[in-house]
Amino acid sequence: MRFALSVCLLALPLAVWAQTPLTEAEAVRLGLTRADFADLERGAVQAAEADVVAAGLFPNPTLSYSRDRVGDSPEEVEQVWMLEQTFDVSGRRGLHREAASRRVAAVTAGNASRKLQMAAEVRRTFHDVLFRQETIRATETWTQRFARVEGMVGKLARAGEASGYDRRRLARERLTAEARLAAERAELDRSLARLMALTGTPEAPLLIGELLPPSPAPIDTALPRLEQRPDLQALSRRAEASDLEGRAAQRGGIPDVTVGIGPKYVDNGITQDNGVALSLSVPLPVFDRQQAGQQRAAAEALQARAEYRLAKRRAEGELRGLHRQAEGLRATAADYRSRAVAASSQLLRIAETAYQGGESSLLELLDAYRGALEAETTALELERRAREARIEYDLLTGSTE
Repeated sequence: MRFALSVCLLALPLAVWAQTPLTEAEAVRLGLTRADFADLERGAVQAAEADVVAAGLFPNPTLSYSRDRVGDSPEEVEQVWMLEQTFDVSGRRGLHREAASRRVAAVTAGNASRKLQMAAEVRRTFHDVLFRQETIRATETWTQRFARVEGMVGKLARAGEASGYDRRRLARERLTAEARLAAERAELDRSLARLMALTGTPEAPLLIGELLPPSPAPIDTALPRLEQRPDLQALSRRAEASDLEGRAAQRGGIPDVTVGIGPKYVDNGITQDNGVALSLSVPLPVFDRQQAGQQRAAAEALQARAEYRLAKRRAEGELRGLHRQAEGLRATAADYRSRAVAASSQLLRIAETAYQGGESSLLELLDAYRGALEAETTALELERRAREARIEYDLLTGSTE
């Protein structure tokens, strides 16, 4: 296996490299343990938990006071203090609280899904940096070969066998190589800055990893894991919460009961009488029996379950396709490197020998150099595509590695 270790790049604009090793697993860990990301998850859960607390609270009691004149005498006054409390006798409060708890579970599953997305983004950026570094390494090797060509041209020039065209053509090829190298370094700067932002590392790390991924897990073992995906779990919890809300709405015909009690004082100007006042009130569910709540809850549950089925079927199809793609690209990349790239060194030796012996032109030699670079960059691109397919496959199966 080829290890895509970062190398000492020439005059990188991102300053001095810090020799801090960073593996893919460590990069994912750093990205997922950042304080901002943890606060985002905690805030979402705490907001959902507040709804659980609100759903479980009793309504506040009501304290009222009344003062009335009794009969025709202006001195006879009746005063009543009343403390009233509403009680849920239907069990709706418990069902609402349980539904809110299901929504907390849905939010928690959503956080897990966000974590998978974050891990996939870190992994893509990590391997993009590896790809850029390896591309720069290959391009630098291409530029370094010009020193060898210049030696050959100089030797032939002294013998009167090199033309002015060969020198000018070599100079233009060198400019092309330098421009390409500068462009690749700019791309690396951007990818590396993104990786540092995602992981929170203050300095550019030394990446250790492989661009070519290992074989994905067999499809037969990955398919059963789809039901445990956080996004599907969130949809399932949402449907359960809607079912509970619907059960609570079905009890809309059972009204809440409000009970009141308090002291009563009657003063006629001569004597004072004390007593206890009791009250009982029940709203009559004549018109509103939570019909709209039942319909809304049933519709939300239907929607969540339909989204669950659609998402699961789509994920099954994508998983099968990604498995074939990841496996096929991996095999293609490995085969191409073992055959096309491995033959480049032998082809270069043949081209250099032929040019030195006067059997070929400079253009043919430069074409051989460009062919070697193209073979290497094609191999890297195939490995990169195989890695991207593997990351998408892992994301579908709920894996961060």
